[in-house]
Amino acid sequence: MNILLVTETYPPEINGVARTLAQMADGLAALGHAITLVCPAHAARMGGGATAGNMTVDLCQVRGLPLPGYAGLQIGLPARRRISDLLERRQIDVAYIATEGPLGHSALRACQRRGIPALTGMHTNFHQYSAHYGAGILGPLLLRYLRRFHNRAAGTLVPTRILADELADVGFARLHTWPRGVHTELFSPRRRDDALRNAWGLRPDDIAVMYVGRLAPEKNLDTAFRAFAAIKSARPSARFILVGGGPAEQSLREAHPDAIFAGAKSGGELARHYASGDLFLFPSETETFGNVTLEAMASGLAVVAFDLAAAHELILHGHNGVLAAPGLPTAFIDQAVRCATEPGLQRKLKRHARETALQQDWPRLIVRLEQLFLALIEARPDDDFEGTVESIE
Repeated sequence: MNILLVTETYPPEINGVARTLAQMADGLAALGHAITLVCPAHAARMGGGATAGNMTVDLCQVRGLPLPGYAGLQIGLPARRRISDLLERRQIDVAYIATEGPLGHSALRACQRRGIPALTGMHTNFHQYSAHYGAGILGPLLLRYLRRFHNRAAGTLVPTRILADELADVGFARLHTWPRGVHTELFSPRRRDDALRNAWGLRPDDIAVMYVGRLAPEKNLDTAFRAFAAIKSARPSARFILVGGGPAEQSLREAHPDAIFAGAKSGGELARHYASGDLFLFPSETETFGNVTLEAMASGLAVVAFDLAAAHELILHGHNGVLAAPGLPTAFIDQAVRCATEPGLQRKLKRHARETALQQDWPRLIVRLEQLFLALIEARPDDDFEGTVESIE
């Protein structure tokens, strides 16, 4: 197949959506498909090719504007003529549009005008995020826009069954579950680094509490810091290590001078930081999936999370992680303390977390995606594609 991917974020940018799109491009290219990637211009991609793992995709960079509050990310501007030209010159068979803004809107229109089937992806809960940036009144308007946008596509990929159910209840149609995967060779307990732990000021039996992700208001980091304070009361030698960057970083550094802010990491360095920890706190309640949950499990960490998104799908409470009911920060804190103070439970969670992650390999998921694209191409224009593939887990 000749496949068009449209996204507003892609490596070298560091976030879950960028990593997912890179895995999609890399995996489909490895199966022999030709990939054309459309994304806003980025200085590190100006050479004309975008690398995803060991594969190279054909890159088309378009104009964008900076995304407020997210340094390095851009909103793609409309590019219908450019995309229409690509559809014809590259003889595109099918498209995947991961962005719901002006760029994605123009891509969807171009595909529809040429009769090319297009899938969209729900990667970010923008309608929920708005409340964390002083624009909660926009939430219902954003939801209506997202519903209209996605319902114009041949189908929409969502990462979890629970999100599919929630969106279906508010009028989204033709939803297909496509979860996220993890590279278990990269994210592995074998990458634990005693020298790194020493640099954090930890002795062999001390506990390293980890957070990996954006340092941003919607990530609910206050709950993570409250949980760590409770852990430290019981385990005074514990250290809290945060990996990532974002708009809240400076204020968090000032408020918590004893925490270790490691900055954004990727590849082997990110894997080394994960594996050198013991307990992973993920307090966000706004994720569509939360790739970091799966990466932490693959790295052999005991995960504490709210019963949402990836954690809801992957964690059996008390077996391979612990869960707290959404909206109850005190329950999250209690579970974090329990994991930090019960060594037997922590060892059990770590072992089973790794076993769970081994079942979530990317190649298997990419084949399922390939099957969905093929079914979409083969469907007649007057076919009702809804239900053709109920789930591609």
